[in-house]
Amino acid sequence: MHSTTHYDVTAWPHGDPHDDVGAVINSIIADVKTRQSTTDAATGRGAPGAVIHLPPGDYRLRTQVVIDISFLRIQGAGHGFTSSSIRFNVPESEWPDLHELWPGGSRVLVDLPDGEGDRDRAAFLVARPGRPRISSIEFVDFCIDGLHFTGEGADGNAENSYVNGKTGILVVDANDSCRVTGMGFVYLEHAVVFHNADALSIHDNFIAECGSCIELRGWGQASKITGNHIGAGPKGHSIYAENHGGLLVTANNVFPRGSSSVHLRGVTRSSVTSNRLHSFYPGMVVLEDGSSENLVASNHFLRDHEPWTPFFGVDNGLDDDYGLVRIDGSNNSVIGNHFSEIVAARGIRPAGSRPVILRLAGGEGNHLASNHVVALDVDAEASDDCFEAQVDALLATRASQRLAVTAVMVDAASTRNTVLDCGTDDEVVVDRAVNAFRATPSVGS
Repeated sequence: MHSTTHYDVTAWPHGDPHDDVGAVINSIIADVKTRQSTTDAATGRGAPGAVIHLPPGDYRLRTQVVIDISFLRIQGAGHGFTSSSIRFNVPESEWPDLHELWPGGSRVLVDLPDGEGDRDRAAFLVARPGRPRISSIEFVDFCIDGLHFTGEGADGNAENSYVNGKTGILVVDANDSCRVTGMGFVYLEHAVVFHNADALSIHDNFIAECGSCIELRGWGQASKITGNHIGAGPKGHSIYAENHGGLLVTANNVFPRGSSSVHLRGVTRSSVTSNRLHSFYPGMVVLEDGSSENLVASNHFLRDHEPWTPFFGVDNGLDDDYGLVRIDGSNNSVIGNHFSEIVAARGIRPAGSRPVILRLAGGEGNHLASNHVVALDVDAEASDDCFEAQVDALLATRASQRLAVTAVMVDAASTRNTVLDCGTDDEVVVDRAVNAFRATPSVGS
């Protein structure tokens, strides 16, 4: 007998999930709403929702899934991520020798027709206005695969463009206590986009080779982005949030190539802590539009060069004096972070300038303390092997000489800041008449 709360897409009698899992899931959601039409039954029972199960396998999605009920869990049996980028940059003549060609696990293949906007091209659309806010929507343990990029790649290969107009999960209305856990996202222009989120949890996902990975838009509070592997494209966001309070960004491993690692706009009283952040460009962490009273602490920052031939020379358009961390806001604390700036001096822009590590561009009352900067001049090389090139670059610690950097730059528009033990006298640019400063002692001083 069919359970009224547990559904298996392969056992559902309406539609073929392998041909169009979107139509099947929509049919299941319609059944849930029919079975759970009473919001307050006589015994105090209401509408508990349901679980929709995706067994391991490939499920083409030709119809957008529209979720307009609370307490729905869509669950697979494995995130199935594998690098499509590496495969698309291997000569096609070598494909027969590869162990896998496509992502696996419980895999949804996004094959929607062209639409007029982001909303039309989302594989999973969560949309329900009114009260109470839609709640407890869960995406767990399956892969959403955008299949191909279709834009203009820097090397002439469209598969390297990070552009196809496709979104994995798009939540457009105010929502509460939703979860994205154990998922895989690959080859989507936008992986996860939430508007107006409260108590959202994005945890333990593999979100890579997507134009933008995590975007929290509109406003929100008390959400967390934790323990994810994240890798965006050079024109997109790795982690982006706007107008949020109480956001926790912790223990993420953010890969290079994204335009930024963490970009906060109008975000207050939030934490960016204990992340490993890797970038090929300046502007790794940006706090702007009055982002204030935030804690940026105990993170490891690595800025180095792109080592993989297809993307060699691609950047995010920012000069090195922009700052690895750039703050335009007040009363933020930047404490106990490690910075590794491992670049070729000859490639610094503007030529002859010093790269800036921490830059206070505006605001007041910011507190910078005990940040450690390692800066080395290296010869940048490129390789056709993605994995070996990046591992070799990560493990190389020898350099011909140290690189001169500005550890902290405080612009005239930012005042009443405190800078303690973040650089020697000649590594910090600060007006000591309007800011408090204590230099890191230099050897032999």
